Amino acid sequence: MKSASGTERRRRGSAIRESAGDRLFMFCIYTILTIVLIIVIYPLIYIASSSISSPAAVTSGRVWLWPVDISFRGFEVLFQTPEIMRGYANSLFYTTAGTLISVALTVMIAYPMSRRTFFGRGIIMMLITFTMLFSGGLIPTYMVVREMGMIDTRWALLIPNAIWVWQVIIARSFFQASIPEELTEAAEMDGCSDLRFMRSVVLPLSKPILAVLVLMYGVGQWNAYFDALIYLKSANLFPLQLILRSIIILNNSTGVTDALQQVERQQLSELLKYSLIVVATLPVLLIYPFVQRYFVQGMLVGSVKG
Repeated sequence: MKSASGTERRRRGSAIRESAGDRLFMFCIYTILTIVLIIVIYPLIYIASSSISSPAAVTSGRVWLWPVDISFRGFEVLFQTPEIMRGYANSLFYTTAGTLISVALTVMIAYPMSRRTFFGRGIIMMLITFTMLFSGGLIPTYMVVREMGMIDTRWALLIPNAIWVWQVIIARSFFQASIPEELTEAAEMDGCSDLRFMRSVVLPLSKPILAVLVLMYGVGQWNAYFDALIYLKSANLFPLQLILRSIIILNNSTGVTDALQQVERQQLSELLKYSLIVVATLPVLLIYPFVQRYFVQGMLVGSVKG
């Protein structure tokens, strides 16, 4: 026992102690991270506080951190406005349908590109990567969408940008690292078809990269407004982000005429900005904690390797 305790004391005494320079360096690192955290989290707190403050307090600038004269007037008007609720429903549809289409097409492209037995995969991958560096531009893209008859339809927001090249590269790298060729050969020897192998083997083993793709495509679809601004003309097809743009940039509170009879237009418009931002970001904030574990794992395994 004495020998063991003596060994422990010698081990503690021989432990490497941090020098004053190391402690100063770590102090600087933590200070910088704290400042970055404050810079990032303050706008979120400010927006959340402004969304539940009174319109007069928001307009007068009395809100700087915590809510002032707590009021849920902005959310009441928000959920009573048909145009905003219709835009919210449209965004949910575009995000859900667009994510499913994009993830399915990305997997269908990335998995064959990861197999050495796929003939011409190098040339095809080069052509796919080429589109990430060079594109036809806005006008040719609009002409293609118009000739396909997708102008002012929901398909205009689902098909033209369904596949992102960077996501294809990440997914292909993941399949190369996680699905060995020997597993494919063993399945073929057992008489497993390609579709069944994809359904029973590849997809269950690919939950991390699927979570990454769902999160990336979902957030992109939810925040997208430029395609809707170009391709859509009917107000009943507008996503929530396009309505949010109208309120924030154009200062146009569409469909709140009845509410403006009770509250001054400018005050209500200012309050609606923050309320709508909170409502628009809420789905992403709710979904991310459930896929965060797979997201980190998928990004590490699926990152591009030299």
